[in-house]
This record gives sequence, C-alpha cells and structure tokens, in this order.
Amino acid sequence: MADCDMMRLQNGSDIRGIAVSGVEGESVNFTEAACSRIGQAFALWLSKKIDKPLSALTIGIGRDSRISGQSLSAALAKGMAFQGARVVDCGLSTTPAMFMSTVFPETKYDGAVMMTASHLPYNRNGAKFFDRDGGLEHDDIESILKSASSLDEAFSDSPFASFDLLSLYAAHLRKTICAELAKSESDKPLAGLRIAVDAGNGCAGFFVSSILQPLGADTAGSRFLEADGMFPNHIPNPENKAAMEAARSATVEAGADLGLIFDTDVDRMSAVLHTGAEVNRDAIIAMIAAILAPSYPGGTIVTDSVTSDRLTYFLEKVLGLRHLRYMRGYKNVINKCKELNAKGIVSPLAMETSGHGALKDNYYLDDGAFLAVKLIIALAKAKAEGKTIDSLIARLPPLVEECEYRFKIGTDDFKTYGKTVLAEFKKRAEAACYELPESYEGIRVSFKGEDARGWMLLRLSLHDPVMPLNIEGERKGDAEKIIKIAKNLLAGFDKLDMSCLP
Repeated sequence: MADCDMMRLQNGSDIRGIAVSGVEGESVNFTEAACSRIGQAFALWLSKKIDKPLSALTIGIGRDSRISGQSLSAALAKGMAFQGARVVDCGLSTTPAMFMSTVFPETKYDGAVMMTASHLPYNRNGAKFFDRDGGLEHDDIESILKSASSLDEAFSDSPFASFDLLSLYAAHLRKTICAELAKSESDKPLAGLRIAVDAGNGCAGFFVSSILQPLGADTAGSRFLEADGMFPNHIPNPENKAAMEAARSATVEAGADLGLIFDTDVDRMSAVLHTGAEVNRDAIIAMIAAILAPSYPGGTIVTDSVTSDRLTYFLEKVLGLRHLRYMRGYKNVINKCKELNAKGIVSPLAMETSGHGALKDNYYLDDGAFLAVKLIIALAKAKAEGKTIDSLIARLPPLVEECEYRFKIGTDDFKTYGKTVLAEFKKRAEAACYELPESYEGIRVSFKGEDARGWMLLRLSLHDPVMPLNIEGERKGDAEKIIKIAKNLLAGFDKLDMSCLP
C-alpha cells in the first residue's frame, strides 16, 4: 500500500477502509499488511504517550461480527506483538467493552483496539483505539497512520493470551442494574418485564443471553441475535428506517414493555415503546435526559447541531436543564461535555441524534449497552409504581414534519465554496430579519411567526463535498413553507446542486 493510501484510511478519530472484494467500484485498501503496520504504529505511539517500554505494554484487541474481522485483527495483533507488546485476544467484543478493558481491575490494559466499521456494509472494516484516557483523537490517528506509512510489514509468530472480556463486561452491567434496583442477581430483578432486542446480527446478542435472561426478563420477542458479518436481515444501525421498523415490529408482536436496537459494535442504541412508538433521535436524548434530570438539576445536556427546538423546550422548560447544541460528531459532543465539567459546569450527558450517548458518570464513554441499562432500570422502577416508561417524555412535543436534503458541491475546493455559501446565506437571512440563534456548526434559522413555525440548519459536511439542509416544521405545511424560504436564501449558487428540493 502506498503511503498516501495509508493516510486515506483515516475517518475522523477512527480508521476505516474496504476489507473485502466483490463490491463493484470498491477496491480493497484495508489489508492484513496495512493492519500489521498500523498495529506496530499504535504500539509505538502508546509506548511514547504513557512513557512505558514496549515490552511492558499490554494491549487488548477485540472485533465485531464482520467476516474480515478475525484475519485483520490477528494481523493488527501480530504487528503490535512484533514491536514487543503483550497482546490479549478478547475475541468477539464490543467497542465499549474494549475501553472498559483499560478500567476493569481484572484487566487494566494499557491500551485497547476494537476492529469494527460500525454500521457500514459487510465489505468494510476499521479500528477504534483506546488508552486509559478514552478514545483517541483525530490528531492521534493521523500521527499513527503517518508512523505506519514509514514502517515495513512485519508479523510476530508469538502466541497470544486470550480473555473472555464480554463476560466480564456483562457482569459489570448486571451489577449496575442490581445496585440501582437494590436487589441481587438471584432475586431476578427484571422478572415480569418483557424486553425485545434487535441485535441486527452484530455483537449485541450477549445483552440478551448474559444480562436480560439471567436477571429474569422475558426476551422471547428478540431477533437477529446470532453474530453474522454478512448482516443478512438488516443494517445494524438505529438511524436506518428498515432497522427501526424491524425493532418496532418485534416489540409490538411480542407485546414487549420495551424494545431495544443496537448498532454493530454496540456503542449506539435506540428504543421502541410498548405502543410501537420509536424512541430515537431527539426522543432518545429526551428520555435519557429525563432519567438523569433528578440527579443533576440545572445540568447542561450537550447534543449535536441537528437536534430540534422541541427538544430544547423539553430539556429547559420541562426538565429544568440547559441545552447546548454543539457540532456533529460523537467525539465533538463528548469533548465539549468533558470541557464543561472541567470548568465546573455540570454536564451529565453528551448525546447525538445518531444514538451515541456518553455519561459523565460512565467515563464519558459512548456505550449503547450502558444507556440501555439506564432505560431498563427506569422501566423496572416505572412498572413498580404502576407507570409506563413513556411517561418520562409525555411532555416532549411530537414530531410533525422533518426532512433532510443534501446538496452536492460541484467544485474541487468544496470547503472554500461551502464557507462562501454559508456566509451569504447568513447575510441574506439577517437582511430578511429572520431569527438566527447561536450555532456552532453551520447557520440555523428559527421561525416562530404565524406564517411558518419550525427551523432549518444549513451546514457543510466535514469530509464530503456536500451541504446538508435539515428542516423541521411544527405544524402540517410548515416544512413546505420553510423549503420555499430556503430556496430564496440559496438562489444563485451555480455550483450547488439543489435539484433534490421539491
């Protein structure tokens, strides 16, 4: 692999590439050779960061259910071992569990790697890296890939230790549930609850077999629990409409009290109520915030930029919290949450509409299984009081109309052009006397008059030549009115393809 191609594997704070041939137009670039070099580079980077000799390092490595996972994780491990690190093979695991391997007293690894490409198709794969401070940052990944570019492919033949990390992680989650409900595992604290899980053939099947069932829950309606890296039933992604519909139908057909859906590596989740109502995007943020609110009065909830005005109303007017709408990207919202807490501003939750959610009291770790545990605890408490969990978000205004359009930018220097569009868009909106609330990403416009009620957000994609436009209308017909306003504000930009607008 050419050095420049190695750098193209960077995807923000992760590494991702094409690992399996057979998809037209997609050439393999994430190979065993590349993984060997990346594994070596990570070991060297970690040794330097924590000032510990390579021979004294212990690094855990796990993988999701992808068909390329076993061979690529082995190559990565052999690269780390070649540099002298002790490597522990954790087998099938989850992204949050791999971070926790640096925390658990039984493991206390110096670093960890999860071989995953999250919700991407079967032919992709990638890696997420951790040390005891959490997930690596963009600059860390860039440094590792630059180092990997200068290294030769090399593999150690030394045997690896193995460890059943997922069982240890599951025990940690069971203890969390029992502690909150003041019961022991033998008491079966989830008895009487029916919970349907859709694992999408990713890594979340353990949540049923190792957490829900041992604690007494009825999981008869659960689906797609077997790990299968071809993902034959649907994409394991809570943002995918087909996936959410599968979880919704499983919940309704089973007569479950709650439905849960996870992404492939279990760092994201969403839910379904007993009524079949989907609890995702704004609603899942609202529900987690409602669970946390009594313990953090006046706390700040950090979200990504595309959350709605109705969520702000619920967080601030109903729950008495503060809402900070920040930039998209789960690392962005997590880092902002950390920053606030470091300044003495209590921020218990950082959460994206994608289902990434990190709690201050859980190492700022975006952990879909831990969020699901919080929901299950709330469900058990509500049922004991003769209530249903949907009462937590009963005062969240309903979603009426929403839409997203993605405008392609027809020029190589798309970032400069996109910034020009945003500047002019803002100038025109101000001239029209529209309300422009503070926005950390793109330009947001709010409408509160009789003619139109709702909001729109125009932003520039971080990596692609695209400008997404998100619109939400409070009443029927408002979205159509806001689209017309957007057309007027965007008129005349010849390199912006807005043909997708109605």
